[in-house]
Amino acid sequence: MDRPQIRFDDGAAYEDFMGAWSRLAGAAFLHWLAPAAGWRWADVGCGNGAFTELLFERCAPSEVHGIDPSPAQLAFARTRLAHAPARFTEGDAMALPWADDAFDAAVMALVIFFVPDPAKSVAEMARVVRPGGSVSCYAWDIPGGGFPYTVLQEEISALLGRPPLWPPSAEASRLDAMQALWREAGLVDLATHEIAVQRTFADFDTWWKIAQTGPRLAPVLAAMAPSELGALEAGLRERLRPAADGRITCSARANAIRGRVG
Repeated sequence: MDRPQIRFDDGAAYEDFMGAWSRLAGAAFLHWLAPAAGWRWADVGCGNGAFTELLFERCAPSEVHGIDPSPAQLAFARTRLAHAPARFTEGDAMALPWADDAFDAAVMALVIFFVPDPAKSVAEMARVVRPGGSVSCYAWDIPGGGFPYTVLQEEISALLGRPPLWPPSAEASRLDAMQALWREAGLVDLATHEIAVQRTFADFDTWWKIAQTGPRLAPVLAAMAPSELGALEAGLRERLRPAADGRITCSARANAIRGRVG
C-alpha cells in the first residue's frame, strides 16, 4: 500500500517554520542554477509559495504553475503571488496534470523526501518539460544531518527512545540517490551542488516557539508530559548555546541537482 503524502495545512505557520529557510536555500540554489529569463516553470510541491516568489524575484519567468496537495497552503500562495502570473493547482507530484513538453523548466524545492515514490515525480517532471529544458531539485540533506531542525529531532529521539520522525523518502535527499533518480528519468548533463545556509534567531525562546510548530513534531510535543517537555527544552538549551548578545544561529545543508531533458 502506498504511504500517504505528508501535507502542510497552515501556510502562515509554515512560513516561520520553514518558509524562511526555504528562501535562504532557494536563493543559493537559483544563483547556482542561473536559469534564463522568460521561462515557463512548473513548481512541484509549491507549498505556500515561498520558492515561487523567489522565481519571480530572481528569474523573470513568463509564467509559473505551482502544484501542491494542500488547499490551505495554496490559498496562502495565491494571496502571496496575487500580483504575479502564477497559477496554483491542487494535485499530486506523482501525477502532474499538465501536457507533455508544457514547460521550459520544472523544479522541486524541499519536497522530494515527502513524495512516496520519488522516481514517479522525477519522471513526471521530465515528461512535462520540453526537450532541452531543465529539471532540477534541492532538498535538505536529511541522512547527512542537514535538516534545519535536526537537533530537535535528535533530542526527541534520545528522550523517547525511538527513531526520528523523518519523511517517508528521506534517503532521496542524498546526492547519489538524486543522481540515480535523474538518470532513471532519462535526464542528461547532470550537475550537483551542496548548499549551506544559516539562520539567526533573536534568542532561544524565539527559536523554540517556531520549532514547536513543525507539522510532524507538534503532535509529539503536545503529547509529552510536562517533565519530558522540560527535559527536552533543557537539552536543547545546552546544545544551542547563544552568542553574547543572546542570539541563536542555526545551520542547515541541502543537496541540489539539475539535468536536461534529452
